[in-house]
Amino acid sequence: MRELVEVIAKALVDNPDEIYVNERTEGKNVIIELHVAQSDMGKVIGKQGRIAKAIRAVVKAASSKDKDSARVDVEII
Repeated sequence: MRELVEVIAKALVDNPDEIYVNERTEGKNVIIELHVAQSDMGKVIGKQGRIAKAIRAVVKAASSKDKDSARVDVEII
């Protein structure tokens, strides 16, 4: 999932070298933290959060393929 978020984010921003993706586990939840440059924050979030919601939907759909997988959340930092 980490690689999926990284590929999507790099396609959206002006500074793809400043993207950092961290994956951590809390119980049964997997949290993917997406760090982007301050100037690219609006491009990743989008108007009214639509792009962020779309990224979360894609990650959720990809993670639901594995029946043993935990719940995956994406946080944009």
